[in-house]
Amino acid sequence: MGMVAFQEIEDAARRIRPHIRRTPVDLSTSLSDMTGVPVYLKLEHRQITGAFKVRGATNAVLSLSDAERARGVVAASTGNHGRGLAHAAKRAGIRCVVCMSSLVPQVKIDAIKALGAEIRIVGKSQDEAQMEVGRLIREERLVSVPPFDHPLIVAGQGTIGLEIVEDVPDVSTVFVPLSGGGLISGVAAAVKAKRPGVKVVGISMARGAAMHASLKAGYPTEVEELPTLADSLGGGINLDNSITFEMVRTLVDRVVLLTEAEIAAGIRHAYVQEREVIEGGAAVGVAALLARKVKSFGPTVLLLTGRSIDMRLHQSVVAGTNALMDAA
Repeated sequence: MGMVAFQEIEDAARRIRPHIRRTPVDLSTSLSDMTGVPVYLKLEHRQITGAFKVRGATNAVLSLSDAERARGVVAASTGNHGRGLAHAAKRAGIRCVVCMSSLVPQVKIDAIKALGAEIRIVGKSQDEAQMEVGRLIREERLVSVPPFDHPLIVAGQGTIGLEIVEDVPDVSTVFVPLSGGGLISGVAAAVKAKRPGVKVVGISMARGAAMHASLKAGYPTEVEELPTLADSLGGGINLDNSITFEMVRTLVDRVVLLTEAEIAAGIRHAYVQEREVIEGGAAVGVAALLARKVKSFGPTVLLLTGRSIDMRLHQSVVAGTNALMDAA
């Protein structure tokens, strides 16, 4: 399918504007003082569903034909896409089935159920959940709305990039959590169309970063999914990836990997210093700065992507008692 064009992102922004929240961008005094440059937090965890994923899901659902709406939608998800799709489907009055692996936290499963979607827990990986999606497409003719490798999803997530450039016109670096690449592809396409010199840095966890492994290999490849505080960044990128792998390879300037202890430090800093409760996958930008793994040379925006974290887990991380913090 190739690259998603800037015009598609602008079209998505007009389409979804009445249905999503335009999230604020706040200056972080603590991180600005630490780095010596202005550091801003894009508070996308305050989105309607608690995560950015509702943007792409809403764009996709609003683009369905009447015949497709009648069939309903299906997707595999590590949690946040499923919640966004369930929200968009409920507003549209259509059937929604979300397939997830057993690694998805219960708090995310419960949130999707609460929106009326049907839940299928299948296997121990995103790839196994995707097999169930394929079966439902074949046997029940549901319409696939994948979590990242789809032009309407990428365009919807790219609307965040438009807002970043509007709110921080002199931005020089954007830190974006990296998983399947739908978010960073859209954000990079939008930001670089407006500000070609901006650096876009993808941040992921060291335990099972599929896009990073694929970039190193030169083609989409599989990785073992492992428990991680950044659970929303788990899963593969699909071996037949048609959009995001190439967009990430072309548009993203650097990819940084973090240990579990570094991710925990990001969650803790966001809570103690910024008074923000965010999940591990949303804390990676903060974590990368704290760990000094990336140096910023001008106004920097960190994208806080979601808040779907079990509060008992959050408490253990803040208290420094979570076992994953000692993981490699």
